[in-house]
Amino acid sequence: MRKTIMMLLWLLCSGFAGADDICKPSRWGAADEIGNINLISPTTVLKAAQLINTGRTYGLGMTIDTTTPAFAPRSLSLQVVQPGQQEGARPNFGMTYNDDIFQGWFGIGSQIDGLGHLGYRGIYYNCNDAKDFADITGLKKLGIDKVPPMVARGIVLDVAGYFGKTHLDAGQYFSVADVKAIEKQQATPVREGDVVLFHTGWTDAKLKSDPQAWVSGEPGLSEEVASYLAAKNVIAVGADTWGLDAVPAQHADRPYQGHIILLKENGIYVLETMNTGPLVKDKVFEFMFVLGQAKIRGAVQMFINPIAID
Repeated sequence: MRKTIMMLLWLLCSGFAGADDICKPSRWGAADEIGNINLISPTTVLKAAQLINTGRTYGLGMTIDTTTPAFAPRSLSLQVVQPGQQEGARPNFGMTYNDDIFQGWFGIGSQIDGLGHLGYRGIYYNCNDAKDFADITGLKKLGIDKVPPMVARGIVLDVAGYFGKTHLDAGQYFSVADVKAIEKQQATPVREGDVVLFHTGWTDAKLKSDPQAWVSGEPGLSEEVASYLAAKNVIAVGADTWGLDAVPAQHADRPYQGHIILLKENGIYVLETMNTGPLVKDKVFEFMFVLGQAKIRGAVQMFINPIAID
């Protein structure tokens, strides 16, 4: 009996039982809502600006529309209207104009996942309980509107190239050893405060040719890589895939564990469906990364078009 009790205690302490229920407060303080983006400062921004060599810019976002495949049940619709101009009316001294009405989900296409997006058993970043902050009219904490401008050193790690393929396969994940080898091969070590992007080739290969296959699965990082990047104190991790984690999952009983490690446990943002192909084609593996998302109060995610400046 005593041995059984000791074994249970060991499991609890070692992280194999119940560890997911333990909340670790943020190193940025109990009131923090922005996570590792706290690492950005005027000094780090000036340092990132020194990475500009040619002045070439790369839009990392993709164009989306009503046909863009998305994680179910997400969708969008757009209506263009001419208010007050029916039957040939010209209410503004002959001036005519178009307006647009949007109905849909912000988590479609190129997007940033805020810290209020994904948790575990109702607990989110910095020990925030969903019942206390997740209101149907918007998040009371951890909203996307809280995220300051993201200006940092960015790197893209060409995983597909490392494996000698145009694209990785759905469900294929890469290891810490793979990441370290790519860092060395490209001379782009992961550093504190970085935005780290992975090029798997998945979107370039599948989005247009087989959109159903694109959204049904994807290659992605392993749980160990998520923990490795968290230990490096990066501020955001992204990829040219719709969900960053491998689908099917590395471990069937732990889907999207990379999201949990990054968002919930470490306050590190997730960037999805990044257009990394042009960067890799031009061998621009290191750049200045700039992102200023739409600041809709209480939103969980947001469409984005970050800019990489070489």
